[in-house]
Amino acid sequence: MLILTRKLEQGIVIDGQVVVRILAIEGERIKIGVEAPRAISVLREELLREVADQNQAAASNVHEHAGIAQALRYLGRTA
Repeated sequence: MLILTRKLEQGIVIDGQVVVRILAIEGERIKIGVEAPRAISVLREELLREVADQNQAAASNVHEHAGIAQALRYLGRTA
């Protein structure tokens, strides 16, 4: 991890395409701006994690439902 110190209005450039700039400092909160080409996805980390957790939960439910469907098919054959 690269750790940098920046002042208000200063920024960093990532891969010559993405600029992260300090816009405001308000107490313990810092507002940053991200300038990136439209082809580059910029997401908040906590939202990305939440979506990944929801996808994992949905995949788990699919496996559970598949097991139920298989059991129902088996019951239908033995009846």
